[in-house]
Amino acid sequence: MMDVSGVGFPSKVPWKKMSAEELENQYCPSRWVVRLGAEEALRTYSQIGIEATTRARATRKSLLHVPYGDGEGEKVDIYFPDESSEALPFFLFFHGGYWQSGSKDESAFMVHPLTAQGVAVVIVAYGIAPKGTLDHMVDQVTRSVAFVQKRYPSNKGIYLCGHSAGAHLAAMMLLADWTKHGVTPNLRGFFLVSGVFDLEPIVYTSQNVALQLTLEDAQRNSPQLKVAQAQPVDPTCRVLVVVGQFDSPEFHRQSWEFYQVLPVQIILKTIFQ
Repeated sequence: MMDVSGVGFPSKVPWKKMSAEELENQYCPSRWVVRLGAEEALRTYSQIGIEATTRARATRKSLLHVPYGDGEGEKVDIYFPDESSEALPFFLFFHGGYWQSGSKDESAFMVHPLTAQGVAVVIVAYGIAPKGTLDHMVDQVTRSVAFVQKRYPSNKGIYLCGHSAGAHLAAMMLLADWTKHGVTPNLRGFFLVSGVFDLEPIVYTSQNVALQLTLEDAQRNSPQLKVAQAQPVDPTCRVLVVVGQFDSPEFHRQSWEFYQVLPVQIILKTIFQ
């Protein structure tokens, strides 16, 4: 891994003055867990997700492994309230895992509280690295949103939520060109939890071993650099940016700076807690 402290980047960007070791530390979320060690935190998070998904599949009305495309793994799980119809709000969740781990099969932890409030929940699978490229993941997520809109055209709003890498993929939907998908989704809200919105720092960390991002790849897929110039978003659609109290300073900076470039009419608020 290269030392980024001396490669001539502008000093006003904090991460560009960091040593490779510090940058690696900043972009390794499990190292910032307070109550558990890094490995135990990852195991616990995964186990909670698996148990919640097993429970949701056993107790909620659902359609599982529904294809939204022809590619391997292009599937969604859809969970419905007890009294369901097509005229429901739909909550789409994109899992985290630094674009290289995690799955829809361990990500249904929000199903019970949301379906209890009359919301349909869609958990989206996408092709993680190293097999899948970031460009392809963005395309898959875009197609999954279009799929839900086409399948449930009478929906009362589509709300996108992602955690970590999933927050990045959700944010990329602010830049999507829906015309080529033949549909304009009824987007009503974004919930972006502990996301990475400028991918350039990732290029210089061990996370890039699987991703194999070039600088051009990172810039092309950084909503931080593009959202201010994007097509205007419906002002009735709101964006909530959330970062954890004990997330690293770089994760706090990422969320704060993304919040600052969002069009003012779509910002709900930013939560730091």
